[in-house]
Amino acid sequence: MDAYLAIISKREVRSYSDTPLADDALTRILQAGRATGSSRNRQEWEFIIVRGQDALTRLAETVSAPDNVRGCQVAVAVVLTGQPDWDGGRVAQNMMLAAWADGIGSCPNTPRDRDACYRILGVAEDAQIATLISLGYPQRPIRVDSDPDAILRRINRKPLAELVRYVE
Repeated sequence: MDAYLAIISKREVRSYSDTPLADDALTRILQAGRATGSSRNRQEWEFIIVRGQDALTRLAETVSAPDNVRGCQVAVAVVLTGQPDWDGGRVAQNMMLAAWADGIGSCPNTPRDRDACYRILGVAEDAQIATLISLGYPQRPIRVDSDPDAILRRINRKPLAELVRYVE
């Protein structure tokens, strides 16, 4: 799948199959995060991987949408270790697009009970979780239309004309 098609077709997946996420697939997703551009190339982030039903269940109780985490195969916490900035969102988006391109679903999440979430993940008090990403093969297979114009006609987004202004 080319980058443009991955970007415009990407949808959140909240229902996952029981198929374990392959280690090489997870590595590709993590590499996509690692390769993200960084403000002043500081790369002030770390990725905490949560696997196993017990750990995922404990983590689920601390986030805004617990079912997304309970049902996934792997959760990745994107943790900003330096001064918080916009890099966390860039990292998460790269990871989720890489997953999508490989047929893996994802959905971002956020801590609801910050103290419990940080304690479970072992996140330092001076760090910040930018997002938690649930990952897994979708319960229903991803079918991506190869026609970008057809995708853009179907998605529920404001028309480009309402979003763009030119200054000359």
